[in-house]
Amino acid sequence: MAGLGDSAYDDYCASEEGNECEDEHKEFKSKNLEAERKRRRKLSDRLLELRSLVPNITNMNKATIITDAIDYIEELQNTVRDLSDQLCQMDITLKEDLESQNKYVTDPAKEMKNWGIETEVKVTRLNGAKLWIQVVFQKKIGGFTKLMEAISVIGYDPKDVSVTTVKGALCVTSCVEAIHDGCVEVDQIKNFLLETTRRI
Repeated sequence: MAGLGDSAYDDYCASEEGNECEDEHKEFKSKNLEAERKRRRKLSDRLLELRSLVPNITNMNKATIITDAIDYIEELQNTVRDLSDQLCQMDITLKEDLESQNKYVTDPAKEMKNWGIETEVKVTRLNGAKLWIQVVFQKKIGGFTKLMEAISVIGYDPKDVSVTTVKGALCVTSCVEAIHDGCVEVDQIKNFLLETTRRI
């Protein structure tokens, strides 16, 4: 009897262990399925994103999307190489042009001196509020702008401005009109503009 009882008990235990083992297997399998689903979903999302970036997709299966993406990337790389070559060629051409121009460009100060041109300011009063101004000075980048600013500083508004460049010099003539009442002496204006041109 004891043997029979033991056998029944053993069968019961074996059955319980089997159920537990089966539950663990189901739980393990369930976790794996969920992870696999997530992985596939992520892969599908990435493929859709890739498909949206590649303009020419010939077929919607995974292999074709990847193949078309590779072809597109290679095409882009070729375009980048071509554009880089063009930029390099443009740089070389620009450098050669500048070097060619520099052969014929002399220093403005030397050119003025060679031609006997000197910095000069002439100011003539036309009436109470209007002046005629002529300024000759060395041609420099930003020189004209600084001269116009100086004329505004002394309270005059330039009208009918004429600019001529010759032999390294810039010749600016203008009729200017006082912005406010009150006249500044012609000599003061002349000295101020002369000092301005020397600082340019």
